[in-house]
Formats: sequence, structure tokens, C-alpha cells
Amino acid sequence: MSGELDGQVALVTGASSGLGRRFAAVLAEAGAAVAVAGRRLERLEELAKEIEAAGGRALPVQLDVADAGAIPGAVDAVEAGLGPVDILVNNAGIPDAKRAHRMPLEVVDAVLATNVRGPWQLSTEVARRSIAAERPARIVNISSMGAHDYGHGGAAGLYSVSKAAIERMSEVHAVEWAKYRINVNAIAPGAFLTEMMEGMIGRLKTSEQEMAEAWPRHRFPRPELLDSTLLYLCSPASEAVTGTVVKVDDGQHGR
Repeated sequence: MSGELDGQVALVTGASSGLGRRFAAVLAEAGAAVAVAGRRLERLEELAKEIEAAGGRALPVQLDVADAGAIPGAVDAVEAGLGPVDILVNNAGIPDAKRAHRMPLEVVDAVLATNVRGPWQLSTEVARRSIAAERPARIVNISSMGAHDYGHGGAAGLYSVSKAAIERMSEVHAVEWAKYRINVNAIAPGAFLTEMMEGMIGRLKTSEQEMAEAWPRHRFPRPELLDSTLLYLCSPASEAVTGTVVKVDDGQHGR
């Protein structure tokens, strides 16, 4: 899909590592100018250089989505550096890694601020500007299969709740903004091997292969297997698709 997104401006949060980094590179390869946002500026600058070296356009934007006061300024920076946002990928998120009855309130606040309030505020900020300018937009929220399946060995209950909220948020925003040609969808990945997943593997004191053996295909799927889903939801081909959650879990979860 090289060139499919020519002339578009994309903003990807949580782009300093993991799936967010991959998403930013994929959108840039498809022709979008990409604002890569996250807390770790050095990593964002490194990614921006890689995108530009490959012939793309990128802008590093330091942003903690849990900082409500920083979000309008971050969108201002993107508009000043690249232009109005056409595509928003709400990817930033953090796990809780604690049982609900042992979770301190500061952890509850941090998870909800990052995983729910931040994407909500960023979505509404982008939508407000798109509506005022009468410009269509695409919003893709990154959920998780944890929103649909939570087992006894989890110890990430609030993360699961936050991702369920992201999916409902996607459905609600899709309804509210359909008449403005703003499409809102979500992707719910299963277990892909990212920095967050590696941390979970370490906490569970297991190995990648031991965890993968429990799944029908006995593997962690490659992050690039999410590329086509992301590009579809960001491209003109999905013009009539809004309020949808696409599950991409390699058969890891029952239905």
C-alpha cells in the first residue's frame, strides 16, 4: 500500500517502542507524514531519523497522554510541523500487573489516565478540530484481547477493564462523529511480543516458548501481521467501516 496515504498526516502515540513504533513506520511507508509521540524523546528522535532516511516525513513529539494539560499543545505542534491530523492512532498504554485488591490508588489513577482518559481526550481534541475544519479523519484505538478474555493467572484486571472501555469509546465516538465523516475503529491484538509483553513474561517467571505452547499455533505472532489491519482502517478502502473492533489474536483465545 505504498503511496496509499500520500498527503495524510498521522499521529501515533506510544511510538517510542513496541507496536506503536511499528505502526508509525508502516504509516510512513504508506505515504503519511507521521508525528511520533511518546514519553522517551531520544527514542522518538531516533525513529524519526529512520523514517526520514527511508524517504518519509516524521516529527518527534514528546507527550505523556496522562498529562491532560499537554494534549492540546501536542496537537498544536503536529499541526505546526506537519499539518492537520487526518489519522490518529491511540496506541499508548500501560499495564497494572497487580491483583485488584492489592492495587494502590495511584496505580488505578495512572492506568485509567493513560489507557482511558488520555485516548478519550486526544480523540476529542482531534475530532473537534476536524469538525471545525470540515475535514474527514480516521481514529484507530488500540485495544487488547484482554478486553474479552481474563483468566485466573492474569493479574492485570484494570488493564482488561481499561481496554473494554476503549472499545466502547470507539463505538460511542463512531456514532457521534459519523455525520462528520470521522471513522473510529479499534484493533484488539492478542499476545504479540512487545516490550510490555516481555515484562509480563518476566513477572510470570516463564519463557516465551512456554507461554506460546498453550496456544494452538505455539507461537507469538509477528508484529507485522497487524500491518494490513492498521492500513485498512486508515485507508480509503474502509470508508464505510466505523464503530468496529477487529480482533487479531492468531487463534490464542476461544470465542
